[in-house]
Amino acid sequence: MATCPPCPIRPHRHTHWWQRPWVRYGALITLLALSGLVILALVREQTGTRGFLVGLGLAVLPVPLLVAAFRWLDRVDPGPWRNLVFCFAWGACAAALIAIVANSFATRWIATATADPASADTLGATVIAPVVEESAKAAAVLLVFLFRRRDFNGIVDGVVVAGITATGFAFTENILYLGNAFGTDQLTGDRGIASVTAATFFVRVVMSPFAHPLFTVLTGIGFGIAALSPGRHHLRRSLLPLAGLLLAMGMHALWNGSAAFGDYGFFAVYAAFMVPAFGLLTWLVVWSRQRELRTVRAELPAYVAAGWLTPAEPYALGSMRARRIARRIARQHAGKEGARAVARYEACATSVAFLRQRGRRGRAGAGFTVRERELLDALWHLRGVARPALEYAARATAPPAPRPVPLWAYGHGYGYGPVTYGPYFQPPHGPYAPRHSQATYAPHPRYAPYAPCPPPRPHPHRP
Repeated sequence: MATCPPCPIRPHRHTHWWQRPWVRYGALITLLALSGLVILALVREQTGTRGFLVGLGLAVLPVPLLVAAFRWLDRVDPGPWRNLVFCFAWGACAAALIAIVANSFATRWIATATADPASADTLGATVIAPVVEESAKAAAVLLVFLFRRRDFNGIVDGVVVAGITATGFAFTENILYLGNAFGTDQLTGDRGIASVTAATFFVRVVMSPFAHPLFTVLTGIGFGIAALSPGRHHLRRSLLPLAGLLLAMGMHALWNGSAAFGDYGFFAVYAAFMVPAFGLLTWLVVWSRQRELRTVRAELPAYVAAGWLTPAEPYALGSMRARRIARRIARQHAGKEGARAVARYEACATSVAFLRQRGRRGRAGAGFTVRERELLDALWHLRGVARPALEYAARATAPPAPRPVPLWAYGHGYGYGPVTYGPYFQPPHGPYAPRHSQATYAPHPRYAPYAPCPPPRPHPHRP
């Protein structure tokens, strides 16, 4: 059995005051807070107090739905909440402020240079706004990709980070548009369904709440594919995010320019491009999520052989239904703390599987051993609560036992052939009996540099 190499001792290095974590966090929080105050003042100035409150109340409606959808996609390997809070705050404050200032300046400059305000507004909406807004939103994805690389493992993470950022941006933009529409209705006296506010709400909140997330998700997919690329392909890792950003800008420009295609241009672009693109990206994200579950089932048996996991755990951890059952059982028997322990166990096991996959592909980095040991130690401390729940979930979600077939049925075309079982099961003794494998999982030759170390042994003088 391969052993784990000792933890490397890092030499002490003097760090300047600006390199300390609390300084970076403080600077980032201050930047976002100042951006939020400035954007609040700008939006309130343009919409008025009543328009701001009305826009805020209507714009907040799609936010919980979009955030819940992206969190559902991220259930296999959920990222920390602080990353999502940062992304939403960046989109709602920093990116929105950059977009408002840059779009206004560019539109005024074009109008002054061409002496044609109508053409300046059209050019600003179809050319300037997509470039500025998508670049501002992509900055959040880039920051998470560079400084939270441990939490950025693939396409799903890129989609979630980009989608949450775009949700925050759309929230602020909807406040501005709905507030201005309410101000227009106050001047004209329109109310009800015929009002500008109702039309704006229908177009931006009912029909296209996913418009901005859909654009920015293309950038996130580019970063996600770059995260899956081997480390030696530096050119590919640089070009993929740029290609995703350009696609996001192009789709955004098409969406903003749909009004110039005639009376039905908006509905034509919506039906011909937006709906198919939304369906295609939804399929891609769901497929990527299933691919993550397959990675968990494929990588964890190596830790079964090393003694860190039981034979039933890779199957349970690779099934979202089994995970839900395990958390529910833990909640029933150990309360909320037990459910949190199982959720933490599932997250650590998934991170170990992804880390091992990166190691096989040559993308683990110098801290592979240290990070693997941290995750395995966390699994070892949580095993008392998590293992029984996961084993119960594995039994509950196991395929039902095949019905016995009479001997006379074989060979006459009415029976079934010999039943074979996967690597996690053996022939059952009951309809829902655990069917663990008796096979051993020898490490593949490619696993040699990353063979998992054995779990700690109990002290001989302790119970």
